[in-house]
Amino acid sequence: MKARVHVMLKNGVLDPQGEAVRHALGALGFDGVNGVRQGKVIELDLADGTTEAQVNEMCEKLLANTVIESYTVGLG
Repeated sequence: MKARVHVMLKNGVLDPQGEAVRHALGALGFDGVNGVRQGKVIELDLADGTTEAQVNEMCEKLLANTVIESYTVGLG
């Protein structure tokens, strides 16, 4: 079974990487970009029977810093 975890900084948390990408896009002539938020995608190859609750526990303990990041889990 596969799981995909999307991790993003919470609203209100400064995103220096996103700001650097926005600035670089402007320098390349893409003037219509007003903001960029950068996150990460983690793909997990899981043993059959692994539950969404277990994946959420993985996120809470390691994959996401829940103080400043939010995450969503997709199984499939």
